[in-house]
Amino acid sequence: MAVLDGLTEKLSAIVGRMRGKTRISEQDLKNMMREIRLALLEADVHYQVVKDLIEEISEKANGQDVLASLTPGQQIVKIVHSALVDILGNEISRLAVSPTGFTVFMLYGLQGAGKTTTAAKMALMLKKKGKKPLLTSVDVHRPAAARQLDILAHQIDVPCFIQPEQPDAVEIAEKAVARARYLMCDTLIVDTAGRMSIDKAMMQELKAIAQVVKPTEKLLIVDAMIGQEAVGVATSFEQDIGLDGFIMTKLDGDARGGAALSIRRMTGKPIKLVCVGEKVEDIEEFHPDRLASRILGMGDVMSLIEKATSTMDEQQTRKSAERLMNNQFTLEDMLTQLTEVRKMGSMQDLLGMLPGGLGRQMAGAQIDEKAMDYQVAILRSMTRRERNNPTLLNASRRKRIAAGSGTTVQDVNRLVRQYEETQKMMKQFTKKGKKGRGMGRMPGFGSGSGFPF
Repeated sequence: MAVLDGLTEKLSAIVGRMRGKTRISEQDLKNMMREIRLALLEADVHYQVVKDLIEEISEKANGQDVLASLTPGQQIVKIVHSALVDILGNEISRLAVSPTGFTVFMLYGLQGAGKTTTAAKMALMLKKKGKKPLLTSVDVHRPAAARQLDILAHQIDVPCFIQPEQPDAVEIAEKAVARARYLMCDTLIVDTAGRMSIDKAMMQELKAIAQVVKPTEKLLIVDAMIGQEAVGVATSFEQDIGLDGFIMTKLDGDARGGAALSIRRMTGKPIKLVCVGEKVEDIEEFHPDRLASRILGMGDVMSLIEKATSTMDEQQTRKSAERLMNNQFTLEDMLTQLTEVRKMGSMQDLLGMLPGGLGRQMAGAQIDEKAMDYQVAILRSMTRRERNNPTLLNASRRKRIAAGSGTTVQDVNRLVRQYEETQKMMKQFTKKGKKGRGMGRMPGFGSGSGFPF
C-alpha cells in the first residue's frame, strides 16, 4: 500500500534495529519512542492517537520482562505490533447482513472520495460471494455520477437503477428499493451525493433517504490521502447521521496515510473494507493485524495467498508447473503463467506483501511494470502453433511477431533465449533428480530474466 510506504520504511527500520539486540537499555527505549513519535507525526497520524500509542508501547516496553528477556529486541517488535493492531482495531469487522434477507448499504462521503467507484467495487465483491446486489445512485446534484455508476454496473454485470433527470433523491430511493425487490436482489447499494464540504442541506437529504431505504449499515467512504482531516469528516457524519464503519480508498496513492491509523481510535468505528487500486477488483476486507505487519515490514503473506487464490486459475497453473517439471514446457505455457501473474495486479504491491523487508529490497531494483506486458504482447503475436513449437520461429516470423507486438526483433530473440535457457536448466535438474529446485527461476521471476525485476 503505497500510501503507507513512508511510515513503513521508517517504522520497520526502527524496529529492525531493535530486533537483533540482546540487551536493551532505558535510553534505547527512549530513543526508539522519540523516533516512532516523529515517524507517526510525519505520516499525519492524529496527535492524540500518537500520544496513546507511545504511552502504550512505553508502558509495556519498560517492564522488567522485556529488559530482562533473553530476546528483548523481539519482545519490542511484538509490543509495537500489538499496539498498532490495537489502534487499527483488534478484530476483523465484516459487513453486516440483514436477518430479513434484504440488506441495504448506504454509502456516504465528500465529493472526490471515490464513492461511485467504491459502490461498484463493493457490488462485484458481494457478487463473487454469491450475493445478488443492485446498485443505485441518488445523487441528484451530479447526473454524471449516476451515469458513471450505470457504466460501471454494466462492466461488472450487476443491475443498476438510476433516474438522472429526477430531482427528488428520496423518490429515486423509494423506487430503487421497489426495483431491487422486484428483481429479487438480496442487496441494495445506495450511492449518495457528495459535497465539497459538509452542510446542513446535505445531512437533511441523507437523513430523508435513510428513512426510506432503512440501511442495514451506513458506511463512510474516506480518502486515505487527506490525513487528519478524515477524522473531522468522520466525526461530523457520526454526530449528524450515525455510522457503522468506514471504507478507506486510495490506499495505493502516494501520501502520508495517517487517516488509516487515526480514524478507528478517534471515532470508535471500524474500518470494514479498503480499496487498494483503481480496478473494480481492487477491494478487500480490512485486516488490522495484516496491515500492522506490513507497516513493520513483516509482510502480508496471507493477503498474497488470498489474492493468488482468487485471481489465478489453479488448474492451469498446476498444469503449467507439471509440464515444466516434465520438460514439456512451451511458450504457450509461458503465456499462461504470465497472464495469471498479471491478473494479481501491480508487482510493487505484490512485493510489498513479502516478509522480512524483501519486498522493499526488490523494489529498489526498479521494477518495470510494463516489461511483463511487453512479454505477453510478444507471445500473443505468435500463432498457437508457433507457441507450441518454437523451432518454427525463423527470421521472417520473428520480424512479423515484433511488428505485431510493437516491439523489436531483439526483444523477440531475448524472450526465446530466456525460454530456451529455462528448458536447459530444467533438463539439468531433472537428470540430477532435483525436480523441486528449479522453481526459483521460473520465467518472469529469475534474476537477469528480462522480466519486471
